Amino acid sequence: MIKESVTVLGTGSMGSALAGAFLAAGYRTHVWNRSHERTAALVDAGATAHPGIADAVAASPVIISCLTAFAATRESLLGTDGLAGRDLITLNSGTPAQAREFAQYAQGEGARYLGGAIKNVPAAVGDPSTLLYFGGDRDVFDTYAATLRVLGGDLEFLGTEPDLAALYESAVGATLLPALLGFLEGAAILASRGLPASTMVPHSVKWLRMIESLLPVLAGEIDDKDYTRLGSSVELFHTAVADEVELGAETGVDLSWHAPMHELLSRAVGAGDGARSITAVIEQLRTPQRSTL
Repeated sequence: MIKESVTVLGTGSMGSALAGAFLAAGYRTHVWNRSHERTAALVDAGATAHPGIADAVAASPVIISCLTAFAATRESLLGTDGLAGRDLITLNSGTPAQAREFAQYAQGEGARYLGGAIKNVPAAVGDPSTLLYFGGDRDVFDTYAATLRVLGGDLEFLGTEPDLAALYESAVGATLLPALLGFLEGAAILASRGLPASTMVPHSVKWLRMIESLLPVLAGEIDDKDYTRLGSSVELFHTAVADEVELGAETGVDLSWHAPMHELLSRAVGAGDGARSITAVIEQLRTPQRSTL
């Protein structure tokens, strides 16, 4: 059975996955992309591609934008007079401030706005375990919950503030790059002995599961500002800095990306938090000394 119409703006790897999921679920799917040729595969699968964004917006009551950032979405929509009366959902990256600004723009154009984030890779779009969370207009979320569930089975409405998805995206995503860099560093250390990275994977998985089990304790200490329960002190990590320097020299691996972390540990020790849990370092993050960005 053919379902209602949905428009997807942006057919990069994630946007194409979103549109493909809607097509597979029987939705009349309209797509637009700056490079029109990148819609060809979706057209072959049954989507309707529009060379002009105004026609794509006019084709559906709900518009799902998966362009690179809020600025790109707004720039693409400028001059489009058809947003009034439509529901606009974004699934792109950006800061909370950018999300708030975009929400004001969308509402000023007469659209209802819902900001969202999808927490998985394109290949996992449609998987029951894939998480999507949203902030903004509750009526839009409720109206399209079944439609959005096509993209992932785990939906969460965070609240009515339009920047909440961007806020949580930034907060949760903060773990990604350090974790990836840590894995790459580990692989480089093993490579210095001629060992393949694949031999590390089972141990890394167990290590990450251990970290997962600690997250409720970490969050509890942070929320209570009681940095005593974890058992791994700031000083324990600070003492290990010398060993890290020696390890880098022994293996020939560049560990200079650790320097800002070492600085945070030193500041925490200097503040008298050496005996407290590593979570006490958050007090240094709350009062940064300088920005390196």
